[in-house]
Amino acid sequence: MTWDWSPVTLSALEHFLSERGIADGPLATKRIGDGHSNLTFLVSDGQRQVVVRRPPPPPVPAGAHDMLREARLLEGLADTAVPVPRVLATSAAGEVLNVPFYVMSHVTGPVITTATPDELAAPADRRRLGETLIDTLVALHEIDWRAAGLGDLGRPDGFNERHLRRMARLVADADGRPPTEFADITEWLTAHVPAESGATIIHNDFRIGNVIAAPTAPARIAAVLDWELATIGDPLFDVGYFLACYPSAGEPLTPTAELGTACLEDGYPTRAELAARYATATGRSLANLNWYITLAQWKLAVLYEYGRRRAVSGVGDPYYKDEALVRSFLDAARAAAGLTHSEG
Repeated sequence: MTWDWSPVTLSALEHFLSERGIADGPLATKRIGDGHSNLTFLVSDGQRQVVVRRPPPPPVPAGAHDMLREARLLEGLADTAVPVPRVLATSAAGEVLNVPFYVMSHVTGPVITTATPDELAAPADRRRLGETLIDTLVALHEIDWRAAGLGDLGRPDGFNERHLRRMARLVADADGRPPTEFADITEWLTAHVPAESGATIIHNDFRIGNVIAAPTAPARIAAVLDWELATIGDPLFDVGYFLACYPSAGEPLTPTAELGTACLEDGYPTRAELAARYATATGRSLANLNWYITLAQWKLAVLYEYGRRRAVSGVGDPYYKDEALVRSFLDAARAAAGLTHSEG
């Protein structure tokens, strides 16, 4: 489903931003990002640029796409070692739009997906980009989340098992059974749930396509984006997801790996090198890393299957209709778990 600004909503936004000294005069808006989750717009008055972020059109699953929670998280991360945009204003549902939204600073720089920009394409810069990605995760996982005012953001105790159960329910039948094609992976994950490696802020969707790089060398991360899924949980959850989305030469590409094929270029570190760098920096054991990678691929399969069902019923994004997207994640999950059996 699509949404864009109408003359009425754009006029209301102009008034909202003008009242707060953020922008003045007629506004121009441009959709940015892949558009399969929350909607993000670059907004300009001709002199200043800001970014407006709002949920997708209804119906929205309960508890999802909480814009004000996301804005509060960004405020909590301000002035930490993790670079984030600055929150400029928030709006409750009914104040300007029929949904809540927030306004944040515009950070200049490329979002790298399928190719590294020429300004950062030297092999040394590519390597530094990859290393900076994992270093950013290290920095995130070191933040004192209680001191940042984010103590109520999640429930870290029993996080892994609880998250597995909650995600499984999204695609289970009325008797709680997983779809046939999910059954072997779900069983393996359930039988091997590790104890949490700690409790930290986790981004929950950390990959190269969700950061802005500084536009020129030396390579660095200018801002981390898309915090809608962030919570307090096991930090290795982030590491497993990041590595699951990081492509490796010779392996089939999942939909999320396709959004990061720049990482296959000469210079970028391998998954093994990135995992070792994280372990060295944090001292955390990665003995159960394959469980977290498998969980990430299985979780993406669950979310894409949930999206497929919504799209087929006519209430979701048509992008998800292709069943091959789900199969791609399930195949990657089996490979990570060392499973060879596949149903369906």
